[in-house]
Amino acid sequence: MLDLERLVPAHVRSFEVYTPSKPDQELMRLFRVDHLHRLNNNENPLGPPPEAARIVQGFPPRLTPIYPSGDAYALRQILAGRFAKSPDQFLVGNGSCEVISSVIKAFCAEGDNIVTADRTFAVYEWVAKFSGIEARLTPLKDFGFDPDAMLAARDERTKIVFVCNPNNPTGTWWDTATLRRFLDTVDSRQIVVLDEAYFEFVDQIGFPDGMKLLEQYPNLVVFRTFSKMYALAALRIGYLCSSPAVVDIIRRTHVVYSVNSLAQQAAAAAMENDGPFIAATRAMVAAGKEKVLTLCGELGLTCQCGEGNFVMIRVPTSDTLLYRKLMAKGVMIRTMTGFRFPGWIRVSLAREDVMEEFCRAMLGVLRP
Repeated sequence: MLDLERLVPAHVRSFEVYTPSKPDQELMRLFRVDHLHRLNNNENPLGPPPEAARIVQGFPPRLTPIYPSGDAYALRQILAGRFAKSPDQFLVGNGSCEVISSVIKAFCAEGDNIVTADRTFAVYEWVAKFSGIEARLTPLKDFGFDPDAMLAARDERTKIVFVCNPNNPTGTWWDTATLRRFLDTVDSRQIVVLDEAYFEFVDQIGFPDGMKLLEQYPNLVVFRTFSKMYALAALRIGYLCSSPAVVDIIRRTHVVYSVNSLAQQAAAAAMENDGPFIAATRAMVAAGKEKVLTLCGELGLTCQCGEGNFVMIRVPTSDTLLYRKLMAKGVMIRTMTGFRFPGWIRVSLAREDVMEEFCRAMLGVLRP
C-alpha cells in the first residue's frame, strides 16, 4: 500500500496546491460571456515586439527535432553586448521561477533561511518553503520594502535576501541611495537578489539600474524577464546576471536545456530594436493609470499606484465576489487575498478600449 505520509517530507505535505486560472474558452463558457479581457497577470497586450513576432511566425519546423542550446549560448552573447558584461555573467532560465529555484538550491541547505517581504512576488517564499528552507517575511512599510526590518531579520543562517524593485503588487521602489545603503550594510554577508522584472516600465529619476551596480557588489544578483515588457510570457524566458563566481555556483544547480529554441531566438530578436516598443508600452501604461485613477476618484476608492503595468485598488466588497461579478462582464482581474491584501484587487494596465471597458464594468458593479 502506498504510504504517502512516510514518503513525502512534512514541509511538502503542508503545502497547498496553487491552482492556475482555467483556459479562456473554459472561463468564457463558465461565466457565459463572449469575450474575456485578461487583466490579471500583468501581460503586455502590445507585444511581442515586431522583430520577435517575426521569429515566432517563421520558426522552421525542421528545427523542432533539435535540442535547443543548453546554456542559451547565442542569447548570452547578445545580453553581454547589451549590458557590457561577460557572457559568463548571465544565466537564462525558463522564466523567473526557475532562476529563483536555481539560486535557492545553489546557496541554501537545511537550517538556512531567506529574507524577503511578506507581501511581494510570492514565488520567493513558495520555492524556499517547498525546498525545506525557512522564509523570513518582514512587513511592508508604507506599501514598500522596509530595509531596516529586512536587515534585522537576518542571522548567521540567512543566505539570500530577495528585493523586488519595483515591488509586485504595490509598485513601490527603492531609489539608488536606499539600495546602496542596504547593500553596503549587508556587506557581502548574504546574496542579495534584486528582482527587476518590471525594470523597463520605470522612467523615474533615481530609480536604480542593478546592472550598473554589479561590479561594486559581487554578492548582487539581478533578475530580469522577457515576460512583462517584451510580452513573451507564453515562451517562459528570463535571466539573471551577477559576478562570474556567483553565476558559476548557480549554474551548477541549474537544469540545462530548460529554455526552448523559439524562446531563445524570440528573446534575442526582442532586443534588436526595443526603443519604440518600450516607448509605446509606457505610453499605454500611463494612459491606463490615468483612467484607473480617474475611476477611483469617481468611486471614492483608495488605490495603490506605483511603477509597473498594474494598479491595486481597495474595493468596498469581497475581492473574490467582485472578481465573479467582473468576470460575468468579460473582465478578469487579480484578487489580492492570496497576496495577503484581502479586499484589494490588482488590475493590469492594457489598451485604451480595454481599460474603458474595465471602468464601465467597475461602475456597473459598484454603482449599479
